[in-house]
Amino acid sequence: MRIKINPEILKGQVMVPASKSICHRAIICAGLSEGESIISNIMFSKDIEATCNAMKTLGVRIKKYDDKIKILGRSSLVAEEKNIKCNESGSTLRFMIPIAATLGQMITFSGKGKLIERPLDDYYKIFDEKNIAYRNNEGKLPLTIRGKLTPSEYKIRGDVSSQFITGLLFALPLLDGDSKIIVTTELESKGYVDLTIDMLNRFSVNVENRNYKEFIIKGNQKYKAINYEVEGDFSQVSFWLVAGLLGCDISCKGMNISSIQGDKAILDTIMAMRGEIEISNSYIKAISKETKGIVIDAKDIPDLVPILAVLASLSKGKTEIINASRLRFKESDRLKAISEELSKIGADIKETKDGLVINGVDSLKGGEVYSWNDHRIAMALAVASVRCKEPLTIDGAECVSKSYPDFWEHFEKLGGDICEWNMG
Repeated sequence: MRIKINPEILKGQVMVPASKSICHRAIICAGLSEGESIISNIMFSKDIEATCNAMKTLGVRIKKYDDKIKILGRSSLVAEEKNIKCNESGSTLRFMIPIAATLGQMITFSGKGKLIERPLDDYYKIFDEKNIAYRNNEGKLPLTIRGKLTPSEYKIRGDVSSQFITGLLFALPLLDGDSKIIVTTELESKGYVDLTIDMLNRFSVNVENRNYKEFIIKGNQKYKAINYEVEGDFSQVSFWLVAGLLGCDISCKGMNISSIQGDKAILDTIMAMRGEIEISNSYIKAISKETKGIVIDAKDIPDLVPILAVLASLSKGKTEIINASRLRFKESDRLKAISEELSKIGADIKETKDGLVINGVDSLKGGEVYSWNDHRIAMALAVASVRCKEPLTIDGAECVSKSYPDFWEHFEKLGGDICEWNMG
């Protein structure tokens, strides 16, 4: 699908979709609980659908409604099918592998797109150490495992992806003895681990966090069913907040300003760039204002880099984004993708080994860009259109369905002038 955007200033209110990170975690915890949970304010993106389907594969009953799901969980999972289809969801894949490994059954994980080659070396190392049989396609999906996790010490890197730690945190409480996770490097994206531990606590599972270097997990714990409402997503609201800084007037509803989401750092980053945030009881918004370039450490906020690159491209002076090498292994090589596409429309942006160097310009020229089949690249480019002199055409715009299916609808309701056509 191609989207042609005629530059317009966006104005109005938007209900920010539910946090994708929290939705994944709530669905999994509810599925591991004995009894019925209701998870409300769900955004049924492709990634969330993948996690729902993965839990169904392991015997969990899930009934969908408009914006909520009823989950009849089970403490003793069983693989009703032998193939867990993760689509393009890295969270689904990395969260479900240890859970499936508690069963001792042969299970295959498959995926699509870039997920097929996303690194899983930390799990392969664990499988080798714990004598869990596995095979893959020259290091890529599909991955088939057979064997069972046992209570033990698990050493894992913290600078590749926090998703490996989260996956173990879901699974290890189910084992019949105590376990320990030892993080062998500094842990990046601590906020995502905080979300996991918070969700475990809500479902009555306890983990001792020893300064993010060790996690102590008691065995034989029971997940207990609850009803839970998911809060708005700070990684998604970042697009509308940056649009506000670039001249739009958008009130963002559904946000929890006391959230522990790591991507709430977008607020601090905006203010560090001399932007202004207005916070009320019912909404947050960014005030249109000239921002200034700074050094942005992306170690804990990798998902914010594409939209921050857009903001930096239209800010005064130089911005350096550092510690972002993990972005090369997302849905696309996001450093390369955002650098090449913004360059096409007049940004002064260059890649480094682990980040970006950006010199701000007054405006962008418009033209044709490609989404790289990456939802965050597509949405970031859409926001860039508000400061383009000519129309902006985005090829591959349908990829937003991975995390924010209503993005283009919301963009139009805010006054965006879109012409779309299907290239199929």
